[in-house]
Amino acid sequence: MRGIPLTEDFANGGVSFWYRQIGLPTRRPGLPGPRTYDVAIVGGGYTGLWTAYYLKQAEPGLRIAILEKEFAGFGASGRNGGWLSAEFAGSRKRHAKARGRQAMIDLQHAMFRSVDEVIEVTRAEGIDADVHKGGLIHVATNPAQRRRLRAGVADLRAWGYGEDDVRLLGRDEQHERVQVAGALEASYSPHCARIQPAKLAVGLAAAVERLGVDIYEDTTVTEIRPRHQGLAAAVTTRGIVSAEYVIRATEGFTASLAGQHRQWLPMNSSMIITEPLPADVWKHIGWQGNELLEDEAHAYVYAQRTADDRIAIGGRGVPYRFGSRTDRHGATQAQTVALLWRMLVKLFPAAADVRVQHAWCGVLGVPRDWCSTVHLDHASGLGWAGGYVGSGVTTTNLAGRTLRDLLLRHDTPLTGLPWVGRQVRQWEPEPLRWVGVQLIYALFRAADRNENERVATTSAYAHLANLISGR
Repeated sequence: MRGIPLTEDFANGGVSFWYRQIGLPTRRPGLPGPRTYDVAIVGGGYTGLWTAYYLKQAEPGLRIAILEKEFAGFGASGRNGGWLSAEFAGSRKRHAKARGRQAMIDLQHAMFRSVDEVIEVTRAEGIDADVHKGGLIHVATNPAQRRRLRAGVADLRAWGYGEDDVRLLGRDEQHERVQVAGALEASYSPHCARIQPAKLAVGLAAAVERLGVDIYEDTTVTEIRPRHQGLAAAVTTRGIVSAEYVIRATEGFTASLAGQHRQWLPMNSSMIITEPLPADVWKHIGWQGNELLEDEAHAYVYAQRTADDRIAIGGRGVPYRFGSRTDRHGATQAQTVALLWRMLVKLFPAAADVRVQHAWCGVLGVPRDWCSTVHLDHASGLGWAGGYVGSGVTTTNLAGRTLRDLLLRHDTPLTGLPWVGRQVRQWEPEPLRWVGVQLIYALFRAADRNENERVATTSAYAHLANLISGR
């Protein structure tokens, strides 16, 4: 990685910087053998933890177990960019087609409330996750991006966003909030907070245990089976867990389960983080409000200013590995680290001499139509939630509360939202899946180059990529 300034203790892979900062949690014991529960949850990330948290609060007598291959918070929950955002994955028109336009607007407002719900739980449970609700800035750095930014704000207005929910920033306020080089225009939404994701995962797991939920780590689930003689089952390498309900909360790791290989595509996302920036550099950048930041490129980047004054920035990098493979070690390719570094310096030239301390990657789940879903089938005893496409920090909370209501057979506003019960076709078999994803992201990168050089409207390459992807 010649030309990229690195700290002497630079690390690539292993765990995320978030765990490097706080230390890895002590591993919990594995499943001691066959067991029977009321609810078995496969996956110890945010989805599984939130589902257990709300179920146990609603019905303290429920016997609930979480089955986790590594440790609670190992996957995307402990590797993400720390965006507690109200942005929701998928096409609003597709969700509205299921249950009507107002249902999609209700879903968006439920996401607004979910941001505050997560913040309230951190306060109630004493979880210090570096939470700061500074909002979200989208920035455009070329004319094509500016057109998309303006069109995006207008579209959000049509889907229930008011003036207080999203707005274009005036030039003075834009510069006052954060100095992004080459910024032509920016929008702002208050519905977003910065978090330290590993702190949230560790704190939430501890809260779930205090409620009496059993968390078994180092326990690999290989198959989930529907009801037989009244009970569903999670088959593990340590024995079978039988339960009234089995909830699949495996997100980007779903392909590892028998029969689920083409259900959700595991998309890779990579991050780098700098050493703490000195005060004289921050004078040039601003960013005193600790807003979350994203550009309007097709192969976009996302960033946060951390509680200890670093910049964490992420993007897709190498998006997909053949055969839906996932990398347990979290290493980021050298070219991806270089790309993210170039983007950081492009946005913030004042940070050009600041060194990179850590790089890592993780996987997120992508359904074939790119729309998140939550579902429970009482007949089979099986349920699931996921396909968050990178918007899972908040959506997992909404999913957990929705699964609670579905499992307890409560008819609530949450169970009527349009993502509930959504059925999605599977991804294409290999090698079509791999070729398609590579082509999509090659087109997105070509579109960004095209727009940066000479095109004032969205590049035809991007339209073709969206057509192929089915977004």
